[in-house]
Order: sequence, then structure tokens, then C-alpha cells
Amino acid sequence: MRFKGSTIFVTGGAGFIGSAVVRHLLRDTHARVVNIDKLTYAANLASLPRAAESLNYTFEKACICEAQNLRRLFEKYQPDAVMNLAAESHVDRSIDGPGEFIQTNIVGTFTILQETLRHWRSLSPEKRDRFRFLHISTDEVFGSLGDEGLFTETTAYAPNSPYSASKASSDHLVRAWRETYELPTLVTNCSNNYGPYHFPEKLIPHMIIKGLAGEPLPVYGDGKNIRDWLFVEDHAKALTLVLERGEVGETYNVGGRNERTNLHVVESICDLLDEVVPAAAGPRRQLINFVADRPGHDRRYAIDATKLETELGWRAEENFETGIAKTVRWYVDEQPWWRAILEGGYKVERVGLNQ
Repeated sequence: MRFKGSTIFVTGGAGFIGSAVVRHLLRDTHARVVNIDKLTYAANLASLPRAAESLNYTFEKACICEAQNLRRLFEKYQPDAVMNLAAESHVDRSIDGPGEFIQTNIVGTFTILQETLRHWRSLSPEKRDRFRFLHISTDEVFGSLGDEGLFTETTAYAPNSPYSASKASSDHLVRAWRETYELPTLVTNCSNNYGPYHFPEKLIPHMIIKGLAGEPLPVYGDGKNIRDWLFVEDHAKALTLVLERGEVGETYNVGGRNERTNLHVVESICDLLDEVVPAAAGPRRQLINFVADRPGHDRRYAIDATKLETELGWRAEENFETGIAKTVRWYVDEQPWWRAILEGGYKVERVGLNQ
């Protein structure tokens, strides 16, 4: 009966990772979920099929930068926990327009911390002891790894993009509110997520959609940048486990132990698409073309999830091969979901060249 009687705020619950968290909470726990999202371009309530039918689900359109609105929601729902996933997350967009990232990721985190603190201080001692604020962050705050080694919870921060710098700042704010005001916070830093309902601007859905259309598949630089890939549903399960059993004040790294070069990822997508929907024009690998690299493109990320695995017993259920097969199949089968995004005016085009 996990989270029975608990009300959990999920900010950014209409986004990619946030919607996976909401789906998991509604499917596998007894939590009452309040989804708080301002519905930016990358948010999509269609990523929460049948959620509105659940008696344990409520949606509130709100921005984490708006203190008065947040205060109203805290007073209305009296949450027992906050999972903060609201963020601008696309690195290329942060290069072209860093202002939105500073506003949402830094000012927004500050604002929700302040309103959470106000709420927490109003609780009875017993409820204060049970309350948790979980901030979801990224491995990009650690910067770029060399050929060897892994990011751990003690790795020094060295962000290289406006996006990662804004997330690093938000992590530090969360830590400071714990140390200064004793707010019971936790932080997670995850590797690259992928899976169903991923917005089309990100690498994997971008390549699947272009591959289905028989269009050129642009790979940055030499394609040898390495990322550690984490299936989004595995991540969602990790986050609720940290919320439930994690130690206040601690940080937990969440990674899939699936290091792959970007080129390998794209080639895998090509081969899977060829199996599922063969193209008359021939193998899709011939569509791959190398393009100018992203400014400040980190060479390698890799997460050491040992702490999460040993202390809380989490294990990723999907490896890259099983996860990418499920993902490609989902985009082939669920074309109405992503076609509605494209038809709504989103253009699958490159940004972030800093020109």
C-alpha cells in the first residue's frame, strides 16, 4: 500500500519524465497525485492517457515561478511530498535562449522551495517528520568525463551549457534550503532518459521520426559522444523509491549502465526501423549524415548508480537493447501522439548553433 493516504505534488507532470512518474504513481501506488504544470511547448497532457479518470489524480495549470498560485495550491491540497521535475531541459534551446532556463530552473526552484518551506513550517511535528521535497536533476551538472571513470554523488560540479549551469544552480539551492532552513530535501541526478512520450526534439524520437519519413539523420560532430541511457520508466520507479526510502539530505545518482555513442544509438534505431517498417529505398543507415557539432558538447557522461542500488535496492529493468526496441515500436504504433505535436506547429529543425 505504498503512499496510501499521501498527497504528492509532481511539478512538470505533463513533461517527459514527469508524465512517466505520474503514470507510475497512479498505476503502482495509492498516492493522490496533483500534477502541476504550466504546459509549455514540450508538455503534453496526452502523455497521461486515462489519468483524468482516476480519483487519485488532479491537474493544476500553474507555473513554479508564481508564488501566490503555488501558495494557493499548498493550502488547497496540503501535500505530504513534492517531486520537482518542472524544468526547461533542451540543451540546444538553452544555447539560443538561456533566459527561460534561468527563470524556470533557478528562479522557479527558488520559488517552490520558499512556498514548500512555508507549508512545511505550518505542519504538525509528526507531518513535518514525514514530509519530503525531492528535486530531480541531471548528470550534465558534472560536466564532461574523460575516457575512464564514472560520475558519483561526490563528483565536483562543472556545468558547460546554460542548461546544465541552471540545473547546477537549482541543486545548490535545494541543498542550501536543507542546510539553512532544515527543509527535508533530497536530490537525484540522472543520465539521459529515453522511452515512450519523449518530445520530438530529443535525439532518439527525432531520429525515429526522421527515419520513418526517410529524411536525413543528422549526427553531431563525429558521432562518438557517449551517453549513459536510462529507460524512463526505470527512472520513474527509482524516483518514487528515493522519495519513499531515501535519506534526507542525500543525493542519489540514477543511471542505466548503458553507455553508447550517439552514432551507435542512431544506427540501432535505423536497424530496428528496417525490421519493423522496411523502407523501399533501402537500409536507413544510408540516411546518416554528420553535421556541425553542438557548441560546448560534452564528450562523455556515465553514472555510477551503486549507492541507489546498494542502499535502496533499485535495479534498472531494461538494458539499452530491450529499451530501444520498445521505444522504436512505441513510436511506430503511436504515431497519432507525435503527429499531433508536429501538426500543432512544432518544427523538427535544428537549434543551438550559436550563430
